[in-house]
Amino acid sequence: MTTASPPHLAEALRRPGYLLSPWPWRALAYVVTTVPVAGVLSVGLLVVGAPLLAAVNAVRQGRQVELPLVLFLTVGALMVLAAAPVVSIAVTAVERQRLGIVDPRPLPAHRWRGLAARYTTAAAWREVAHAFWLGSLVPLLYWVFALLALLDLTLVASPWLAGDADEVIVVWTTVDTPGEAAPYAVVGVLLVPVLWYALGALAAVQAAVARWLLGGPAEGAALREVTRSRARLVDAYEAERRRIERDMHDGAQPRLTSLTLQLGLARLDVPEDSPAARPLAVAHDQAKGLMAVLRQIVHGIRPQSLTDLGLAGAVRELADEATIPVTVHAEIGQPLPELTESTAYYVVSESLNNVLRHAGATRAEVRLTRADGDLVVEVSDDGHGGADPARGTGLTGLADRVAAADGRLLLASPPGGPTLVRVELPCRP
Repeated sequence: MTTASPPHLAEALRRPGYLLSPWPWRALAYVVTTVPVAGVLSVGLLVVGAPLLAAVNAVRQGRQVELPLVLFLTVGALMVLAAAPVVSIAVTAVERQRLGIVDPRPLPAHRWRGLAARYTTAAAWREVAHAFWLGSLVPLLYWVFALLALLDLTLVASPWLAGDADEVIVVWTTVDTPGEAAPYAVVGVLLVPVLWYALGALAAVQAAVARWLLGGPAEGAALREVTRSRARLVDAYEAERRRIERDMHDGAQPRLTSLTLQLGLARLDVPEDSPAARPLAVAHDQAKGLMAVLRQIVHGIRPQSLTDLGLAGAVRELADEATIPVTVHAEIGQPLPELTESTAYYVVSESLNNVLRHAGATRAEVRLTRADGDLVVEVSDDGHGGADPARGTGLTGLADRVAAADGRLLLASPPGGPTLVRVELPCRP
């Protein structure tokens, strides 16, 4: 999913103006707020980890591990495993709030399923894995970064330090005067942007791991392409259009022809100065134009609001008609091909209809953007999720319509929500 979705730190790191944006400060805030959480968890793990290292060291040296140490490790490990699913509840709750600092994309909703589920469900043990990650590897990464930052600070401050002492150790050498330390200070200043990027990368990796562990299994939360058949939709559409044309030719057209003839004969019988002459002439002209209008409708079925308002306006009209608040963000730019525009309209219409009928949502959002030459349509909601094309929610038919326009439809709808329908349509004329 790119990127009409809310921006996040990993994406911002790839942009040229990263250092001048708020993202480095958001990364710093995320790291700073991690320190107390990771510190408490690391202290708890050290209670068992330190004796475990002592036991491993004893085995490596060929010494016998004493029985009290073995009992302590066994009991401590069991206690940690017993407490971890409960402790991870608070850790996960805090992380879900903090993650928005660097990655505002929503995570699947968390539902309390009872204490027993904390020990029997995969989601709970993924949260435990996240707590262990925060208490073990994250502190090590932070210590490495802190040492690098301290080293860089020493380089920058070396001219002032050299003025107050006889010798100052800078990296692998010593300096006696501020002049000798100046080149190292210049290097230190040049390394500051590198450290800013490194801090952002560290926060982005931590956030990605948190999203991976707390967001559910990849097959449930990741976008998956909905099965579609271009031939099936094209054949069905053409068959339906031919049926409408046949019904119009065999049924509506003879009646319209007869009506037009009768109106024409009536005009001949009515004097031109009669009060009925003008309305009769108007009705005669409208009847003659009706057949042409019907042919246009059949050959290019297209909502009138698209013609009058364009795609963005027509989508906003759909949003206004919804029974829940629907926010529309449209950044389309250049005019769109007619097929792409009408397909996008029906995608939004059907998706919002599914939201209102099946999702149990309180709000929804529609995004229309251009990306790499394609029109990207995203419809998201805060409902209970679990949308499945196999259960007849209209998604398969919608994917068929998208495929007929040479596009693709993707769906993310883990149990508990949120649901995201993403459609990518080519904008070639």
